[in-house]
Amino acid sequence: MARIIKKRRGRRISFPEVSLTPLVDTALILLVVFMITAPMVQNGIQVTLPQGNSKEVGNQQEFVVSVNKDEKLFFNSYPILRRDLISTVKGAIGNAQNSAPVYVRADETLSYGRVIGIVDELKEAGVRYVAMSTRAIGSR
Repeated sequence: MARIIKKRRGRRISFPEVSLTPLVDTALILLVVFMITAPMVQNGIQVTLPQGNSKEVGNQQEFVVSVNKDEKLFFNSYPILRRDLISTVKGAIGNAQNSAPVYVRADETLSYGRVIGIVDELKEAGVRYVAMSTRAIGSR
């Protein structure tokens, strides 16, 4: 037994070293990719907003109903059916304050009646504030 101890004492024990540099590099690259793509996904619905001077400012969580030129509905960037609009909005706003505004982003080519129909449905569902989104005059 003494020989084994001497051999062990004379030998250097080395621990394998794990390099974390590739792992950190990969994590940072993924972070940058998600930081770049997340805003694109949020604004991925093609809606040409009408022009206007006023701007709605809110500090609460935003609820956005978007209607593209093909009259497809989206709630917070997720496609929904027209018949599911009210239940989806009620479910989302039920978790927020009653005064949470719902922004309607409608393509400028849609008829006024179609957009007002959506606004009326939101109002009947109990939404207090419905705001119409516009783009700044002169921007395209």
